[in-house]
Amino acid sequence: MRAVRVTRFGEPDVLAVDTVADPEPAAGQVLVDVRMSGVAYGDVIVRSGRHPMPLPWIPGIEVGGQVVAVGPDADDALLGRTVVATTVGQAGGYAERAVAPAAYTFPVPDGLALDVALTVFQAGAMARGLLRVMRLSGEDTVLVTAAAGRIGSLLVQTAKAAGARVLGAAGREKLSAVAEFGADHAIDYTAADWPDQVRELTGGRGADLVLDAVGGETAARALAATADGGGRFGLYGFASGEWPVLDAQTVGRRGLTVSGPLGILFRTTDAEQRDDAEQALAAAAQGVVTPRIHARLPLERAADAHRELQERRSVGAIVLTT
Repeated sequence: MRAVRVTRFGEPDVLAVDTVADPEPAAGQVLVDVRMSGVAYGDVIVRSGRHPMPLPWIPGIEVGGQVVAVGPDADDALLGRTVVATTVGQAGGYAERAVAPAAYTFPVPDGLALDVALTVFQAGAMARGLLRVMRLSGEDTVLVTAAAGRIGSLLVQTAKAAGARVLGAAGREKLSAVAEFGADHAIDYTAADWPDQVRELTGGRGADLVLDAVGGETAARALAATADGGGRFGLYGFASGEWPVLDAQTVGRRGLTVSGPLGILFRTTDAEQRDDAEQALAAAAQGVVTPRIHARLPLERAADAHRELQERRSVGAIVLTT
């Protein structure tokens, strides 16, 4: 089969299509004939060498396609179904076939396009889970950075569906998309005074709940825009390549709660994580959330997909097709 294989870490050009043996499903696994795979920022981080995996490595955490074989102890009812799934070992998805745990393989709801299901089942589940562990209330004002991204856009929509007021922060060229996702206010986080804008929009208080995936200076400014006396600040990524430096005295003096909600989410039960994915798919099927697909590219253009992500040109998700 054809697959995108990485034999050394580096710039996007290390992503090269090669011919490799078909994988085989082990106990509790299924084999998916992949029609499309999701491109996640985590793939970019690993490929660059910032969080290396054993080589050779085939990227790809999320796949969509048809189940063509099941291993021992896997549900035979999945055979022949069109599904979305996460890959075994969080790798192997940029390929014509991939293995996935049967327990985290989801039939696509009737009437839902495969590319929509692919881009929402994992990212939408993460959005739901992050907001849950951050104790979202319909009375909250929520600030989301990278609000035009794959997960950020779904955070905006999910928080709005829960009744919260949402401020979406992104680069100037993406503000119209943030507004389209339903944010009450779209804020240019390249502007020096953007935390002051958040304060102005909240009557001087700041945001009750903040979720940041950028890190670095953006996270530091988002912390400045968090409400004193009970504001909740959650770090769930570092797309900038840097985690922010947090001053414990400042956090304590201002009365903030700072957490790593993704780490909490990953430690919830399998049943809770499955439920988040199923609810995300249901919300997409009902039109409650609508993921935006920035580009659909063939496997041979995986390097272009990574460039779009790392240079922050994408709005929404990027999908590779086989």
